[in-house]
Amino acid sequence: MAIEVGATAPDFALRDQHGRTIRLSDLVGHEDAVNVVLVFYPFAFTSVCTDEMRALRDGLPALVADDTVLLAVSNDSVHTLRVFADQEGLEFPLLSDFWPHGEASRAYGVFDEEKGCAVRGTFIMDKEGVVRWTIVNGLPDARDLQDYVQALGAL
Repeated sequence: MAIEVGATAPDFALRDQHGRTIRLSDLVGHEDAVNVVLVFYPFAFTSVCTDEMRALRDGLPALVADDTVLLAVSNDSVHTLRVFADQEGLEFPLLSDFWPHGEASRAYGVFDEEKGCAVRGTFIMDKEGVVRWTIVNGLPDARDLQDYVQALGAL
């Protein structure tokens, strides 16, 4: 069961495609905090995931501002994410939930135990780290970028 609107977002520490550790607690809950768009997707290089990441890349100016960051999480290794980011021109952080396998995905309630990967879950957190909007889709169902834009506009 995915975490719900109004819940405090679980903290995590995941490495990005460059090997840097990104912690949610470094981004929210303090004076210099930002809003966070956290996008879980199953795997790099798959058709729907690639299309979604391209849409985020192309729509980044509508999503990210001085007070908002986009983080995308998959169960791929850091090395796979580096190649994927380079190939697709993805400049936002791609975070690896590879090991312990699916730990962050499980904390957010979007890990599919049978498939061994995250389903398509998106969580928008305010600067205090409270979930203000969420959507969870099955593996084959892409999300609509405009829904994110509208949700951010309501913060």
